[in-house]
Amino acid sequence: MRPKTRLPHSYRADPAVPDFDDRYTVVVMDGDCAICSATARRIARLDRADRIRICTAQSPLGQGLLGHFGLNPDDPDSWLLLENGEARGSLDAMIALFPRLHRGFSPLKLLRVLPIGAQDWLYARIARNRYHFGKTDLCAMPDPELQRRLLP
Repeated sequence: MRPKTRLPHSYRADPAVPDFDDRYTVVVMDGDCAICSATARRIARLDRADRIRICTAQSPLGQGLLGHFGLNPDDPDSWLLLENGEARGSLDAMIALFPRLHRGFSPLKLLRVLPIGAQDWLYARIARNRYHFGKTDLCAMPDPELQRRLLP
């Protein structure tokens, strides 16, 4: 699911969104998903420029941001990348983020040739089956690098 298009930084005026340091790129993901937990740890390991912060969809900030952009925190399709005040979701967010973290993810850019509907379909297949890979608590005993990046 794609986030609603809004003016950049519009969430600052939304009382449902707690204040946070938006100088960083923020990724909102499911805190109970084993795939998301592994993804968060990979982001923490690869983000050598220290420009990314991670927030769970279950947190007050995650709930507020997802709601602001018209996404349901309980929907497995809700994966949000917030950068420079603008939101991206689903596979589009991953294509934008991961190739910047490591050139090994550059082939992801090829997925941009797929129509938006096909991208969303592909992401939804993975997201809706994510618990087949297990459940875990993203915030349970994270390593210090991940802990430092977690937003409340």
